[in-house]
Amino acid sequence: MTTPVGETTCRVCRGPLGEFLDLGRQPLSDRFLTEREIPGEFFYRLAVGACASCGMVQLMEEVPRELMFREDYPYHSSGSSVMREHFARTAHGFLESAYAGPDPFVVEIGSNDGVMLGAVRDAGVRHLGFEPSGKVAEVARRRGVRVRTDFFEEPTASEVRAAEGPADVIYAANTICHIPYLESIFRGVDALLAPGGRFVFEDPYWGDIVEKTSFDQIYDEHFYFFTASSVRAAAERFGFELVDVERLSVHGGELRYTIARRGAATPAAAVAETVERERARGLTTPDTLRRFAADVERVRDDLTALLRRLREEGRRVVAYGATAKSATVTNFCGLDSGLVEWVCDTTPQKQGLLTPGAHLPVVPPERFSTSYPDYALLFAWNHAEEIMAKEQEFRDAGGRWILYVPDVRVV
Repeated sequence: MTTPVGETTCRVCRGPLGEFLDLGRQPLSDRFLTEREIPGEFFYRLAVGACASCGMVQLMEEVPRELMFREDYPYHSSGSSVMREHFARTAHGFLESAYAGPDPFVVEIGSNDGVMLGAVRDAGVRHLGFEPSGKVAEVARRRGVRVRTDFFEEPTASEVRAAEGPADVIYAANTICHIPYLESIFRGVDALLAPGGRFVFEDPYWGDIVEKTSFDQIYDEHFYFFTASSVRAAAERFGFELVDVERLSVHGGELRYTIARRGAATPAAAVAETVERERARGLTTPDTLRRFAADVERVRDDLTALLRRLREEGRRVVAYGATAKSATVTNFCGLDSGLVEWVCDTTPQKQGLLTPGAHLPVVPPERFSTSYPDYALLFAWNHAEEIMAKEQEFRDAGGRWILYVPDVRVV
């Protein structure tokens, strides 16, 4: 089944949108399925464009949110120890901030399994998560986190403001880039945020994606690919101001954006410095975008050539990490079970199912350790250090990792 919703103008400023990369026919990135479900699988065209007016990089087609963030959404934020530590530091930073009032109220958009808000709860601080995916929201509730199973937008934010008062912090991690209707998000923030509060969100950074050719960061759930320049322009359009930016190493490279009501804070020097660096790099100029598209095609060709050669040599290749972003790689590169036997993953909800589109079997990690392959294609490359340390026995047994960011190589 294919039901695309195409765009020709920017979803933020309505400026002209110029397509620069087409990654082909793609499935829902987090929709793992059974053999019986294959005939009805949803597909869309995954293409990316940039706005000539405000510079916002975005998908050319929107996938309905109800298809992506459904009841059985399988991703859990607390699955990585690195991310657990990251969210704990984030929570403590909010509670120690100058803008947290005497009785602070912290709201998270896309709170997932409650890993960040759990630390807020442990501190005895008022909190609320918005999480539309019912099963993962229930995981958070079992941890004692308060969750509203709903999308964050102006009506729902206004209801919370009326019932619980203004929020000192509204936070989102890897969520705002998922939401095409940014104006509705900012209207919700306007309805809920305290006069001196902060709206803080972190998402994959377009500058890192370009630098690393990490094209697998492009998939259905990531509608926008932010820069400090495009976020500053969007914030100003909706009556806010970008007052700080911070580089983060998680998820392959992110920026954390801190937004305040206009005039409520003096922008940190990092804002102007980051915007100037982006201008000097030409992150959204036509030449840069053309080079990026060519680099993506080169990585695809190099990866498929390597996997075909290994198959001809009789080598066993499996994949590690049934990530959402791996759907882009497997489908754009045409990776089937003839090139990659299966994918191992620690998420029980994915095990025993098939990966989106490419239909590679997903197996538990025990399958990996009981019969080591010759090579493991690391889809979860953003957790490479953590994974390779855990799987030292694989390397000791002669196993080798295949990476494709920023280029294809064997380690």
